[in-house]
Amino acid sequence: MITELKTLLAVVRYGGFTAAGEKIGLTQSAVSNQIQRLEDSLGFPLFDRTRRSAVLNEDGAKVLIRAEKIVSLVARLGDPEDMEDAVDTLHIGAIASVQADLLPRALAVLRRSRPRLRINITPGVSLKLMDQLDSAEIDAAVMIRPPFGLMPELSWQTLVYEPFKLLVPRTVKGNDWREVIQQQPFLRYERTSFGGRMVTGFLRENGLVVDDAIELDEISGLMTLVSQGCGVALVPMVDAYLPMPPNIRALSLSEKTFYREIGILRKKRSARHQLLSELEKCLKDAISPAPADKPGGRRPVSQAGAAATPHTDKPRSPPTRSNSRPRPASGC
Repeated sequence: MITELKTLLAVVRYGGFTAAGEKIGLTQSAVSNQIQRLEDSLGFPLFDRTRRSAVLNEDGAKVLIRAEKIVSLVARLGDPEDMEDAVDTLHIGAIASVQADLLPRALAVLRRSRPRLRINITPGVSLKLMDQLDSAEIDAAVMIRPPFGLMPELSWQTLVYEPFKLLVPRTVKGNDWREVIQQQPFLRYERTSFGGRMVTGFLRENGLVVDDAIELDEISGLMTLVSQGCGVALVPMVDAYLPMPPNIRALSLSEKTFYREIGILRKKRSARHQLLSELEKCLKDAISPAPADKPGGRRPVSQAGAAATPHTDKPRSPPTRSNSRPRPASGC
């Protein structure tokens, strides 16, 4: 029956029998037969047959929660922990920047209320974490909001908006970010990451031509490179990395400021719903407005869910550039 349960998860995940078959290597007929066998075994239908799309009925929604749990447990059979412990283990995926500060503070509170809960943190970039959530390897992901629509079975809760600023070595003169970003070597936030895609889109929409020097996915690494005089970088102001080294200046993008949206992604129907709701609350409580003397300007989301709307821009012509390029900061 485990095969049929996996097929059920695929149908729900990809929104239909045909789409599921394409993803798992089966024909639509084979997928339909597996679902029929599962329904025959259970003794009741799982889908609302009056609709054209694959929509679970009330019984199907209940089975889905159990199926996710069963498939997840089977995937963990090689784990030396016993099955009871496995049920009490929460698997959370997290990007590097939230592991440095936000997530540990939230987990400390969660553990105080649930001292027997075991928590496993899986590191990764946002796109990889989404795949692991799909395959039930993790129960939730604390990550960057993807730049594309989410599947209907997923739930997203925004935690904080982190404004991007242009980091420059203190030895670099000038406060016009448009000029500085085009005159100095550019340290690029890795372009295939969700944050890196935002940077690439910002440069394109504002008609900015940069001199790429180094590409890196780690924000802390980009800050280190800037402090070493290797160039300038567009990075989000992550609370864990503030205050910045004294030899770095952060230039505001003013009305062109855009934001990295950090939140928690999980499935709407999950056997861990109560646990994940508690985790979500702990994450919200762990975020407090940045004090006035701490630069950064992040925008936390209120308990009611209100949040700042990220700024978007239409493409504009690049500013006039001088034929002579100022010498980059020394040190790299």
